[in-house]
Amino acid sequence: MKTLFRPAALALAVAATIGAGCANTTSPEAADSQPATKMSVVEHYADVAHAGYEDALITAKALNKATDRLISDPTEANMKAAKEAWLAARVPYQQTEVFRFGNAIVDDWEGQLNAWPLDEGLIDYVQADDYQYELGNAGATANIIGSKSINVGGETLDVTNLTPELLANLNEIGGSEANVATGYHAIEFLLWGQDLHGFDPGSGERPVTDYAAGADCTNGNCDRRGEYLDAVTDLLVSDLEWMVAQWAPGASDNYRSQLMAADADEGVQKMLFGMGSLSLGELAGERMKVALEANSYEDEHDCFSDNTHNSHYYNGQGIQNVYTGNYRRVDGSLVSGPSLSDLVAQTNPDLDARLNAQLEASMSALGMMKAKAESSQNPMPFDMMIAPGNAEGASIVNGAIMALVEQTGSIEQAARQLGLEALSPDDAGHSF
Repeated sequence: MKTLFRPAALALAVAATIGAGCANTTSPEAADSQPATKMSVVEHYADVAHAGYEDALITAKALNKATDRLISDPTEANMKAAKEAWLAARVPYQQTEVFRFGNAIVDDWEGQLNAWPLDEGLIDYVQADDYQYELGNAGATANIIGSKSINVGGETLDVTNLTPELLANLNEIGGSEANVATGYHAIEFLLWGQDLHGFDPGSGERPVTDYAAGADCTNGNCDRRGEYLDAVTDLLVSDLEWMVAQWAPGASDNYRSQLMAADADEGVQKMLFGMGSLSLGELAGERMKVALEANSYEDEHDCFSDNTHNSHYYNGQGIQNVYTGNYRRVDGSLVSGPSLSDLVAQTNPDLDARLNAQLEASMSALGMMKAKAESSQNPMPFDMMIAPGNAEGASIVNGAIMALVEQTGSIEQAARQLGLEALSPDDAGHSF
């Protein structure tokens, strides 16, 4: 997790950017009519980012409405609908993670939305038996929902009023990155609860009565649990509104305007660095290799919902989106325009063909993981794949890791082909 992002008043008229789509998006026919240039490719990269963050915001707003309904009327149907809204929100957001690497404005901000793994006892009750948390984390069992004040590392904090600002300020309290109070995974925990199944089938099983009123309330503090869920989903929406505005076309004082004012080589470098770093250090390394080698279900990405296979799949999709210049929006429309693939093909069509084939191969390998996890017969989610002695699961995960490693080598070759000599994608300290 990185330095925390602090929401501020929007400098732009965000409402005007939402629903406007990507006005500068180029159709496939128009893209073919004139050769791609580095500047046109960087501009379309910004279009894809804007569309992706718009979709993340659209689905976050739907999630916010679904959780509001759950809080006001805690029924099984409303709990199911809130979970489905969370799963749907992950699809576009995970495709935007490729913009994190190389764009400091995204990297400094994303920890507030997607930091993991987290010590969930900071937020709410946990089962004491075999609760695994970061050694030395004084906030690992603080239970904000169950307390009006918490003491972490000798500092006593008033948590009576559960506001978005308060929760944002509690991230990394006590100096521990495992103290995550906000974002998708905090919401995931509040909907699913702990996954107590270990390597066996099953995800979290939080009862809907954890949000019930009066005598129907289970596990105490149902009103505060609802207040927490309301605040954290409101924060998710406001954070995404801010990022949508940063990529919006037509502004003179946002991040997109800075990107377009810089040298085009700098933008191309950011694109390739983002692809390579998400491929290698983050997805192949931190999100898969670490969990597999340690046989640690605590290190799976969406650990409460057992949705990890989809998070990995859509990370891979985001990498492919940046290279091809294609992004399929949540409404089914296609954003398409000048791409890195076009640039590479102009001078080295063999390299372009190889990298496109490798991107397809990695999506196939991640698709195998997704299909196995969602199979109607003997499904095997990611936490079962990484279990000790599961040779089939290890083979599936390793297949995806090696496909990502292979494509990273070609991403580096593409950078050199385009005149960028020192790409050095982040490997997060892993060797493959």
